[in-house]
Amino acid sequence: MTQPYYETMYILRPDIPEEEVESHITKYRDLVTESGGEVLDCQMRGKRRLAYSIDKHREGIYVQLNHNGDGQQVAPLERAMRLSEDVIRYLTVKQDGPMPAPRAAVGSTSDAAPQPATV
Repeated sequence: MTQPYYETMYILRPDIPEEEVESHITKYRDLVTESGGEVLDCQMRGKRRLAYSIDKHREGIYVQLNHNGDGQQVAPLERAMRLSEDVIRYLTVKQDGPMPAPRAAVGSTSDAAPQPATV
């Protein structure tokens, strides 16, 4: 049986320095692997405006962490995020399957272009 896939999205405070952002990303990646999970992808989405104020912050640094495992890695990961003062919001969602491969941009390949009809 394959292990379930998880997507964890967390938001860091906007006022922390870049080096600290990288250390948080590394810390949470290591926490997943130490708990028996495998990190599939980690994307820093950058600083974005929040839909509503969270702890008096109007912006946040979004990070997406995709991982798989038997589910034992989710509780320690969320506990570490809950105790961190730099994480203002987090959410882990169980996925049905692996992440799909990114699609090619429309019109980027010449093979996909329709051929003109000959009369």
